Amino acid sequence: MDKGKVKIIAIGTIIGALIGAASSFILLKRAENENVDPKLSAGEGLQLGLGLMGLMRLLAGSDKD
Repeated sequence: MDKGKVKIIAIGTIIGALIGAASSFILLKRAENENVDPKLSAGEGLQLGLGLMGLMRLLAGSDKD
């Protein structure tokens, strides 16, 4: 693998980790404000996963015919 590919993978990994940390922070704050235990339902997890897959397809340009 050349240095350019490694750099792109490293940047993507860092961005993904930051987005994951921010999402967790938001989930915890929401639960704290509503005075409930933090939880992510199966439906919410599925919606999140499908949304992220759509975003990745858009970024990768695979939605082109």
